[in-house]
Amino acid sequence: MIVRRAILAAALSLAAMPACAMTLKSSDVTEGVYFPVAEICARYGGSDVSPALSWSGAPQGTKSFAVTMFDPDAQGDGWWHWLVVNIPANANGLAQGAGRGALPEGAVGLQNSSGNARYDGPCPPKGSGLHHYQITLWALGDTQVPLNPAGEPAAAGDWLQQHSIGMTRITPVYAK
Repeated sequence: MIVRRAILAAALSLAAMPACAMTLKSSDVTEGVYFPVAEICARYGGSDVSPALSWSGAPQGTKSFAVTMFDPDAQGDGWWHWLVVNIPANANGLAQGAGRGALPEGAVGLQNSSGNARYDGPCPPKGSGLHHYQITLWALGDTQVPLNPAGEPAAAGDWLQQHSIGMTRITPVYAK
């Protein structure tokens, strides 16, 4: 509940920021559409392959990016599936599979809710309804994010919300 309130507060504060033309796109996932099998968890026949992402239009002052994937529909305070920080400002995307492979130089994967510093695909409990997976690109005014890679993912999410100078999101869905 606390994390959801923080997300709402961050969304409202970001809504008050000047508009920027930052966009996030993917050739693998689409807003409001089910994840392809490759991107879901192995338990449901997937391969936990992170989707390809590309972006443009970062706000002035962007010194680095972060990418997260969060499921606000998971029990409790939601579930962090993927967190990557310190993506260089000159980057314009992540290749498919980067969540378990080659990140841009300097980028760091943070621990997700499963305790893994990698992408873990959608894997909602059967019968838990439709889950919305918020894949968010954060533009940051800091070159290096001062977070412990083994720290709590919710703390990383809070830090990103508080220090973001812009964000954009794609929200694909999944249910079992």
